[in-house]
Amino acid sequence: MPSIEELEVILAERRRIVGDAHPDTLTAMLDLAELLWAEGRLSRARPLEEAVVAGRRALFGEAHPDTLKAMGKLATTLGQQGDLAEARRLQEAVAAGMRALHGDEARDTLRAVNNLAGTVAAFGDTLAARALLEATIATLSRVFGAEDGDALISMGNLAALFWQEGERDEAFSLQEQVAVALRRLRGADDPAARNAQAVFDGMLREAGF
Repeated sequence: MPSIEELEVILAERRRIVGDAHPDTLTAMLDLAELLWAEGRLSRARPLEEAVVAGRRALFGEAHPDTLKAMGKLATTLGQQGDLAEARRLQEAVAAGMRALHGDEARDTLRAVNNLAGTVAAFGDTLAARALLEATIATLSRVFGAEDGDALISMGNLAALFWQEGERDEAFSLQEQVAVALRRLRGADDPAARNAQAVFDGMLREAGF
């Protein structure tokens, strides 16, 4: 994987050769933003993501899948920085756009709704977040199977919401289901399986088991 410094050089070259508004330049911006994000440097990633969203809107329009994906990435950054209102607005637009492009049952649509649910929960609207997650899980399970990777992610998110709301039996049951499924499907050493088991073990410890 290229380093931040290498990606900065690539971005500078693309800006020089084809300009800031070219799709290749915007892709280089997003690549750099993703690496900065992964290293926790959100304050540097955000302006790049904002530039990509603006550039893709100008080139392709807001309804284009590449624009929607850039909006989703920016929304995640905004949420991490505490700008929940703007993150929610963007994620609602992404979910609506993906639904218009692909329909209610497409994976990109359901992933967008899952992401929206997390921000809605952080916003304090837990009933709305729960409804979004339950509908997402039901659709993913019906279309792709109950042990689909995205279904398990949404189930883990719903388990966390149950725990937050004091519904411990429901949280235990759902998180255990996620941990068992990931361990069987991916092996006990898989990072997602280990994380799911750690969350379940943490629930047990907090409950005094």
